[in-house]
Amino acid sequence: MEINPTEIVGYLASLFVLLSFLNKDLRKLRIVNSIGCALFVTYGVLLASIPIIITNLAILFVNGYYLFIKKD
Repeated sequence: MEINPTEIVGYLASLFVLLSFLNKDLRKLRIVNSIGCALFVTYGVLLASIPIIITNLAILFVNGYYLFIKKD
């Protein structure tokens, strides 16, 4: 079983999204989730998958809004 670099990015993205939901602190959740989303955008680019790119860019912008513009 051979794992290629694209799959590694996908697994890392999934790991970060999963880890984000283990945080009780909403700010930390958004930061870790943003890393996962950025990795998923990279994964989507590597796969040339527009739905993956659009969805994760949207989530990344929502996280950015709450982290930098509307600070709780």
